[in-house]
Amino acid sequence: MADASQRATSPGHAGISPTLSPSISYTVTLRLEYPNIVGSLRSVLTVISRTGGDVGNIEIVHKDRDRIVREISFAARDMDHARGIVLNIKNMPDMRILEARDMAFEIHQGGKIALASRVPLRNQNDLSLSYTPGVARVSRLIHEEPDAAWTLTSKGNTVAVVTNGSAVLGLGDIGPSAALPVMEGKAILFKEFAGVDAWPICLATKDPDEFVRAVQLLATGFGGINLEDVAAPLCFEIEARLRATLDIPVMHDDQHGTAIVVLAALLNATRVVGKRMSDLKVVINGIGAAGTACGNILMQAGVQNVIGVDRKGVLCAGAGTSLNEAQEAFALRTNPERVTGTLHDALRGADLFLGVSGPGVIHQDDLRAMAKDPIIFAMANPDPEISPEDAGGLARVIATGRSDYPNQINNVLAFPGVFRGALDCHARDINDAMKLAAAEAIAAQVSEDSLNERCIIPSVFQPGVAQAVARAVVEAAHASGVAREIRTGFAVYQF
Repeated sequence: MADASQRATSPGHAGISPTLSPSISYTVTLRLEYPNIVGSLRSVLTVISRTGGDVGNIEIVHKDRDRIVREISFAARDMDHARGIVLNIKNMPDMRILEARDMAFEIHQGGKIALASRVPLRNQNDLSLSYTPGVARVSRLIHEEPDAAWTLTSKGNTVAVVTNGSAVLGLGDIGPSAALPVMEGKAILFKEFAGVDAWPICLATKDPDEFVRAVQLLATGFGGINLEDVAAPLCFEIEARLRATLDIPVMHDDQHGTAIVVLAALLNATRVVGKRMSDLKVVINGIGAAGTACGNILMQAGVQNVIGVDRKGVLCAGAGTSLNEAQEAFALRTNPERVTGTLHDALRGADLFLGVSGPGVIHQDDLRAMAKDPIIFAMANPDPEISPEDAGGLARVIATGRSDYPNQINNVLAFPGVFRGALDCHARDINDAMKLAAAEAIAAQVSEDSLNERCIIPSVFQPGVAQAVARAVVEAAHASGVAREIRTGFAVYQF
């Protein structure tokens, strides 16, 4: 989904903040001490609820005849909201806050990932087989037959999650060290959803030559490269150069993971509203990495009228606006009616608004100007381009990037299964055919009985999604000629 460097705003509306509900992402746990009398707990909970918080777990830590200590968790809209709630509680008579913990920091203590051995190391015999001298025979074989590394090492199940921290979602250019918690989170998603071992690689460079060379040098130990949170437009060059020079799949997830899930959601949304892909007018706000890739995949899927919008207005080839090289190339392929002006001009008669930009850039009058049964994909995170509350009753289908609303468009529906499939068939690349197949597989996970305005995309926790995506990717890889045939059975081969 869109990063800070890619966010576009519409002139005159940048300061609008949508009304949002409390989110589990902003959970605070308070340890409170107060008098052990009837009604005290109710008073605390009333303060939380009246100030817009959502009460979670409540536990007794200690109590005696006079005092009681409880831990109470609540969710807020953001951390400023959380601090306001804490201050209100602190000001209650005879109330002591012993501790206030931000639960996001709590789960990050010590990092979120660790290395684990797949084989036992209990005695000298185990050591002799796993390391010297037994390992030497395996190394000699790989030297003679390099493809053996796919099955005799961790390469065949390992992905590098590579960033320079130049465009971290919602945070912008925070650098490689601050990006590390995000990359660890990505590694968890790979493992939990697809069984893929992923490792964060945070590069301290913005030089594309250094970045590309670093990845080329470390790629030997990995079966795939997931580029993450690299700012546009350099992300396009870096991905293209790595795809051209490496013999393992390389995918910039901010581009293609987003695009795959957007297409999956749109395939089902068009079924709900009874429209054909070829008839849609699509307006994309935010033509950075994600917006460009979304436009490309939608056109590959049959959409003929795509209009891109950035901070300066509608992208129109030859219109005199200053565009970077990637935007100019996008403009040449889009906007067939040569619309000019602002985002609001572009939205007149549009069937789909796709936002990968920033909060509050459209509002209700824009939706009223769209075509009948408009579809809104407001994916800026955490604050969407228009809140679902404001869009409700005007848009037929509403999707966001948030987990606390229906129809969450989340890359985790795509990238674990895409790389699982690419690794399973030892693919040399992740090509357009594999991406389209992945989108169709995701869309197919919503049954006819389940499909409706509030269910156009499966939950990220729906069982079997990554596996279905992997199967579709493997089939497409074989059909398009990028799958490898790898010989196995090396233990027998030695004799």
